[in-house]
Amino acid sequence: MTSTGAKQAPHVPVLVSEVIEALALLGGETVVDGTFGAGGYTRALLSAGAGRVIGFDRDPDAIEAGRSLVPDPRLELIQHNFSQMDRVLAERGIGLVDAIALDIGVSSMQLDRAERGFSFQADGPLDMRMSRSGLTAAEYLNTADEAEIARVLRDYGEEPRARAIARAIVAARPVERTAELAAIVRRAAGFRQGQKADPATRTFQAIRIHLNAELDELELGLEAAERALKPGGRLAVVTFHSLEDRIVKRFFRERSGSTPAGSRHRPAIVDPNEPTFERVAKPVGPSERELAANPRARSARLRSAVRTSAPPRKERLQ
Repeated sequence: MTSTGAKQAPHVPVLVSEVIEALALLGGETVVDGTFGAGGYTRALLSAGAGRVIGFDRDPDAIEAGRSLVPDPRLELIQHNFSQMDRVLAERGIGLVDAIALDIGVSSMQLDRAERGFSFQADGPLDMRMSRSGLTAAEYLNTADEAEIARVLRDYGEEPRARAIARAIVAARPVERTAELAAIVRRAAGFRQGQKADPATRTFQAIRIHLNAELDELELGLEAAERALKPGGRLAVVTFHSLEDRIVKRFFRERSGSTPAGSRHRPAIVDPNEPTFERVAKPVGPSERELAANPRARSARLRSAVRTSAPPRKERLQ
């Protein structure tokens, strides 16, 4: 094991031991941490013997902080979306890599900083932009029409009261603060103190996913990983809710040639492509011990697979 000499991380990475096991690193290999965040996976990768780690993050704050969080000469940090990793690596003269880790969604570092506006646990401006550019959550909510907001809450938050919440948001505009939005959602959803689940959670998730195009980024990122991995390379993906997990599950099923068998009502679809992934592992969740130490891990799920020598699928238009 090699020490990184890093400072203490401001959050606890989820399923880190399971990710390292899935990536099965050999000494000196080149690994991509596609979602650097506060460097939790990168530390573990370096300690597990990675010869080089290339960390991607679209959040400029994560890249800036990363240089002091993980001061290791084997680490190269790149401010860019992980959905473009194969192109960015090629532009830098980096060939196919041995392993890729992706930890999807918002990082604890973003959630814990009230000024970033991702959480209602502490009041802050409604921002939610991972890249610090583009439309803020406040700008979106104060200009989008009711039907559009309801669609986002339904599609990305799986919110059963999407229409009522959207109507309440529009009626209360302008909405500028996280505490304001949470209060509006709770009133519209009929939330009572002491209820187990806070309905504001689904609304915040939905708006964040929409603003940052997170599901599109995930789909494109999986395709980019397919192009960036060498034969025998390993891909490990950690998701935190069903929308993300379904995308990863479908990707590995399609790319491994494991599409469902047909029936007399629906004939089987014949895939003319060679499988680009094999050894698709069963999904892994957090242990009871991890849940006790880190409650945020409760919805986490790890899926992993190994790259074959088949050529990558045709790149879809972006």
